Amino acid sequence: MKFTNTDKAPAAVGPYSQAVAVNGLLFTSGQIALDPATGEVVGANVQEQAEQVMKNLGAVLEANGLTYTDAVKTTCFLADMNDFAPFNEVYGKYFTSKPARSCVAVKTLPKNVLCEVEVIALMK
Repeated sequence: MKFTNTDKAPAAVGPYSQAVAVNGLLFTSGQIALDPATGEVVGANVQEQAEQVMKNLGAVLEANGLTYTDAVKTTCFLADMNDFAPFNEVYGKYFTSKPARSCVAVKTLPKNVLCEVEVIALMK
């Protein structure tokens, strides 16, 4: 197993890793809209927050020599399912290869953010 720790994505705020690579797959932890440098939430709406989430996921993927096109499955969490369409606008710009996906609404996300995304990617 290989554990990811890049300063280009937010540090883990608990006892977990940014990602773990095992048996040819990379499993990322859920990323939220935190600025890696400050640890502060970025964005006032779901689209702004989703942009930061995608940047953070991109940094974790890049630290493993991967890109969004290597994703095979994503799981997306929304604080409000009414944000589904605007979230999808941002999501679709990054995950152009259309990996499998689940998207669910949850009661509350860490730091009261509006979205969180985790990825499973195929290692090269």
